[in-house]
Amino acid sequence: MTEREPARGPEQRKQDALDRLEKDEDVWVATASADGVPCLVPLWFVWDRGTLLLATRRTNPTAVNVTPSGPVRLALGHTRDVVLIEGTAEIVEGADLPTESGDAFAGKFHWDLRGRPAWVYLRITPATVRAWREANEQAGRDLMLDGTWLV
Repeated sequence: MTEREPARGPEQRKQDALDRLEKDEDVWVATASADGVPCLVPLWFVWDRGTLLLATRRTNPTAVNVTPSGPVRLALGHTRDVVLIEGTAEIVEGADLPTESGDAFAGKFHWDLRGRPAWVYLRITPATVRAWREANEQAGRDLMLDGTWLV
C-alpha cells in the first residue's frame, strides 16, 4: 500500500500554488472554438501582477478561440499535485504590453516577441484557483473564487 502525505492546510496550499506560478515555465491551456471544438496546448507563461502572461501566434487556435468574454482553463503540475485555474483571457498586442510585463516574459525565456506582428500575448486573469494532491485534499481545494483569494 502506498503511503500518502498528510493533507496540507489552505495557507500551505496557497503558498505552494503561488510558488508554482512564480517558478514553473509551462501551463496547459484549454480553450474552445465558437462551435465547441476543444483545444489543449502547453504554453510558456510568466506570473505577472496577479495574472498569467502567455504568448502564441495570433493564428493558432488558442488565440483565435479567445472571445470578448475569453473563458479559459489552465492546469499546472502533474495529476498528483495540480493547480487548476479558471479565468478570462484577453489578447494584448506587443505594442500595448506594459514594458515591465514584456521584460519579465523576455527575461524568463530569453525570447522577446514585442514587435513581431505574427505573435500576440494572452493575459489570463484568474477567477478560480483550486489545488490538491490526493483525495485527502479534495475538501477545501478552492483557494480563489470569483477572483478573491479565500486564504
